[in-house]
Amino acid sequence: MTFSFKKIDHIQLAAPKNSEDEARKFFKELLGFQEVEKPEMLKKNGGVWLSYGNCHIHLGIEEPFSPAKKAHPAFEVNNIEALKSHLIANGIKITEDSRIPDAKRFHFSDPFGNRIEIIEWI
Repeated sequence: MTFSFKKIDHIQLAAPKNSEDEARKFFKELLGFQEVEKPEMLKKNGGVWLSYGNCHIHLGIEEPFSPAKKAHPAFEVNNIEALKSHLIANGIKITEDSRIPDAKRFHFSDPFGNRIEIIEWI
């Protein structure tokens, strides 16, 4: 083959119309992501682009909106227990999942119902 994959550039999650401020509050204030300015030609579509280190999320407006309940991004973290405590303290419901050996993991939903998985390999 003459091509190769390098990395996932970003993950697209869907959000309902006019939800950008709620997305910013959740991803920036609660999770610590930074907003990335969208290219001028894409701003008219709405949504928000966010990043945390090498993790990039594009939140796109979708009408009609339907959250991803099964499909999901999975973020590997350091100190999963600290993140779990932070989320719980901020009223986020988490669901533990111990079905993968050598991993601590849980998932939760963003404000729009999209599933997000958090994993730490042990």
